[in-house]
This record gives sequence, C-alpha cells and structure tokens, in this order.
Amino acid sequence: MQNQKISHQNNHLKLKTFRYLALATSIAFFVLIVLGGIARVTQSGGACPDWPTCFGQFTPPVGENAMLDYLHRLTTVVAVGMLISTMVAGRRWLSTQTGIRNALAAALSILAAQIMLGALISQGWFSGGESWSTALHLALSLMILGCVLMVTVKAFYLSQMPAKPLGFNFGSSFGRHSLLTLGLVFTLLVSGIVLSGSDLAGACAGWPLCNGSVIPQDPAVWLSLMHRLIVLVAGSVLVALLVRAWRSQRTQTAVIVATTSAAVLFFAQALLGAKMVQGFPAYLLGLHEATAVAAWAALVIQVSAVGLAGRSTADEVAEAAQIKGRKGVWRDMLMLTKPIVVVLLLVTTYAGMVIGAHAFPPLSLAFWTLLAGFMAAGGSGAINQYIDREDDIRMQRTQKRPIPSGRLTPGEGLAFGVGMALASFFLMVAFVNLLAALLSLAGIIYYVLLYSIFLKKTTVQNIVIGGGAGAIPPLVGWAAATGSLNIPSLFLFAIVFMWTPPHFWALALVRRNDYARAGVPMLPVVRGETETRWQIFLYTVELVGLTLLLPLFGLGGSVYLIGAGLLGLWLLMAAWKVWKQGGNKLAWKMYRYSSMYLAFLFVVLMVDALI
Repeated sequence: MQNQKISHQNNHLKLKTFRYLALATSIAFFVLIVLGGIARVTQSGGACPDWPTCFGQFTPPVGENAMLDYLHRLTTVVAVGMLISTMVAGRRWLSTQTGIRNALAAALSILAAQIMLGALISQGWFSGGESWSTALHLALSLMILGCVLMVTVKAFYLSQMPAKPLGFNFGSSFGRHSLLTLGLVFTLLVSGIVLSGSDLAGACAGWPLCNGSVIPQDPAVWLSLMHRLIVLVAGSVLVALLVRAWRSQRTQTAVIVATTSAAVLFFAQALLGAKMVQGFPAYLLGLHEATAVAAWAALVIQVSAVGLAGRSTADEVAEAAQIKGRKGVWRDMLMLTKPIVVVLLLVTTYAGMVIGAHAFPPLSLAFWTLLAGFMAAGGSGAINQYIDREDDIRMQRTQKRPIPSGRLTPGEGLAFGVGMALASFFLMVAFVNLLAALLSLAGIIYYVLLYSIFLKKTTVQNIVIGGGAGAIPPLVGWAAATGSLNIPSLFLFAIVFMWTPPHFWALALVRRNDYARAGVPMLPVVRGETETRWQIFLYTVELVGLTLLLPLFGLGGSVYLIGAGLLGLWLLMAAWKVWKQGGNKLAWKMYRYSSMYLAFLFVVLMVDALI
C-alpha cells in the first residue's frame, strides 16, 4: 500500500512537471515569435554578425538593434532547450499518446526546417523575395507554436493513467467552424507579413479606406484592400463562432473562454493596427505583434479543446435549446461585475484624474478611462466569482450569485470576466495611454492572481496585502490625466490601501460564520471578534492620521484638511463604537460608513484641487 502511494505521488509529480514544461515551452515560442516580428520590422535582425556570440562576446551587447538580435538568439536557444526538455519529461506518455508524440515530433521537424530557412535567408538565397521568405518563416513559427500548444492542452487533459489515447474529433458543425476560423486567421497573419514586407505596405495610407478613395485605381492599393478584405472575412467568421460558442458551448469552459479571448485579441490587434496607421507610438509595435500571435494561440487552444471534447452536432443543438426563453442574463452579467464595488472604484479613478490635473479632464478622456476602468474592475470581479464559485455555495451572502445559483454556467462567468479584462487593457492603450493601461493590468493581476488565488485562503493577512488591488484605480486616473506618477499620487494609493482592512473586517464580523464555513481565514475566524474589533479601530486611527498628513506632501489644502478632519472624526467614532460595544449592527454600520467615507474623502480632494 505504501509503495502504491509513493508510486502515485511520483506519477503525479511527473505529470505536473510535463504539464508545466509544455506550458513554459509554449510561452518561450510565443516570446520568440514576438521578438522575431519586432526584429523584422525594426530591421535589427543580423545586427550581431557572428554566431553564437555577438561581436565575439557572450555578454549582452551595447546598442538597441544588437540587443534585440541578441535577445532573439537567446530566446531561440531557450525555446529549443525547452522543447527538448518537454519531450524528455513526456516520454512516459509518448508511447500511448500518439497525438502528443506526433505533435512534438512535428514541432521539432518544423523547427529544423525553419533553422535551415533562416540560414538560407542569411546567405542571401532569397534576395528580392524577402517578403515571401519572411512570411514562410512566420508560417513555420506559427505551426511550431500550434503544435506545442496542442501538446500543452492535451497535457492538462491527461490523467495519471489515461484509459485511452486522447484524440481530436471535429465531427460537429461547431468543430468544423473552429477549424475554418483557425485557417483564416493563419492566412491573415501570413498574408499580412507578405504585404508589410513588400513595397505595397504603404499603398494604403488611411483606414478603413485607402487614401480616402472608395474605388482606387492603383493595383497596389487593390492588393492592400484584398488583405483588408481577408481581415473582414476572418473577423466575420470569428464573430459567428463567438455567437455560437455562447449558445452551444456554455458548459465547455475551455472552449467558451478561448473563443471569447480569441475574438477580443483579434479585434484588439486590428484596433492597434489602425492606430499605428494613424501615427500610433512606435514603442507599442511589440504589443501589436504580441496581440496578433496571442489571437492565434487562443484559437489553437480553442480548436484543441473543441477536438478533445469531441461533441456531436446533436449535443450542441440540445445545449443551445436550453437557453431559449432564458431571462435576466444581462442582469446576471452585471451582477458578476460587483457593480457597487465598481462604482466606488470609479469614484477614486475619476478623483485621481481631477486631483492629478487640477482640472476636470476632457470628456472623451474621462469616458474611455472610466469605461475601461469599469471593464477592468468588473472583469476581475467576474473572474473572482468564478474562482470562488464553490465557496460561494457555502456562504449565505453569496449563494444567490449568478454562478452558484446556476443561472450562469462557470464557463460563461469566466469567459465574460476574461473578455472584459482583456478588452479593458486594449481600450486603455488605444484611447488613454500606456502607463494607465499597465497600471490597470497590474490591478487585474493583483486581484485575480495574488489575492483571489494565492492570498485569500492561505493567510489571515489576505485583506491587508490584497488591499493593493483596490488602491490602484486612483493611480490609473492620475496617470490617465497626466501621463505620469509622482510622490503625491502614491498617497492616494496609500489611503485606499489603509482603508481596505477596517472596511472588510467590519463585513467579516457580520459574516464570520459564512467565512468559517467556506474555509476563508478572515481575521474574526482566526483570531476572534475581540482582536478584530481592536484591529479595526487601530487601522482607522492610522488611516485618519495618514489623510491629515497629505497637505505636508503637497496634496490638498485648507479645504481638504477641514473636510478630511470632519470625515475622519466621523469614521473614528464609528470604529470606536465597534471596538468598545461590539455587535453585528455596529459592525454593519462601520462597513457602510467606511464606503461613504472613502467616496466623500476623494470628493473633498477633488474640490480642493479645483479651487
């Protein structure tokens, strides 16, 4: 029995190693393709004339082009090494899982062909046909990434002792639709490289029309328009696939999430491409390249998940029929965003804009910042509800949420959240600025990964550390209005960071039994009610003290100081009562009062900044 247990543990470890090696290999090839695209456009390929050194040295070279070429070479070595390591780690399953073996062998063979092609290109064999050779090089790279991603998906579907080989079945109409979409996007990416690498790249100066002409006369312009027609066809087919996924794949979490992600990424890279035509900053070239490759990767994952599910058209039709007459879907999706929380975050975001600029922001800037901010916070909230779906069933406060109540499937909730979060980032990039977008993305990662997955159920300090996620929105607003951050802006972060623990610990006092049933180590569950009440009061004192120090650092004047003092006194009285008297009624009041306190405090800061 002991030997069986040890063998089981070893098998589990080997499978886990294989899975994450395959995932790391996919990421390595993804980065390699993106770096190759940037090197192609910036013409930095070959900046290092020798191999494997760069100007005779193994250390990173000086110079932007040489550094990029060096990184591309280094990533190539890492990616090849990771691919070989994946084959070695997966040898246990290669004998029975022929699909995995064939995909890895195909990836290695295509990689060898690509290396030979690269050598021929470097020796000038394709002089005069660089655009076609570059397109072929990209096609091979996308095929390698596709093979490795299929292996990765299969690795995560593997059990320790699979009963039979995992095969692909695309017998359903949705499966065939998925394959068609994948083929169209592949054609689009490769044809785009042919066009951009030729003299036809600048034939179309406008968007969506070429040079403002509805019916152009130049044949070169027609070729550019043909590429845009492929974009239109591929986009239309992808939209149709997205609609079908939300109707017939609601129970297939991997499928609906990958389809939604692919659609968002596809149109995001089109948006960035249009902005670049209009003179978009060149430093976002890498983002455009990464988004296009990510759209391809998402579709490969989608096709792999569809093939592994092996559903029939009858299965899909039956699932689609279940949602006929379903009501309240839009309301449920709104509830996934945690709208009350989002409203408070948007108040701090807008306040950050006004405080940073000392003026009301332009209407268009405010609109896009708040829209993207809503989508970022709402998408994060939806992903959080997917992660917490099992715990929510055990908590009275959350049992009626859309996912635990069964009104939405887990796949719908996760797909909605991921789609919203992705779209928010690209809207922020396109219509606000890169710094605000990166800060917003950091907030999403902080809340979803650091708090929801790692901290929430592992430490009593979950809220203390996790409070940083909710403290980022005012920084986003500040960056959106000013394009930068400074020391005063960080105090806005600190205010929300210090406000979060007493706010949520007050709620935890009221819902202590809920958190205990769900196994969430909130402070009242771990250290008791008395300690929690004291910590609420202590953090409130520190919070109010911090707010009164802001004028010393150039943030706020006399109007703010008076307002902050009165608001602080109000919150301190509430916290004092919680500490001294206790009881759920006072804790609930503290929870509500603290929300109003934060909103009013930022309003006072705005008023002071405008005077």
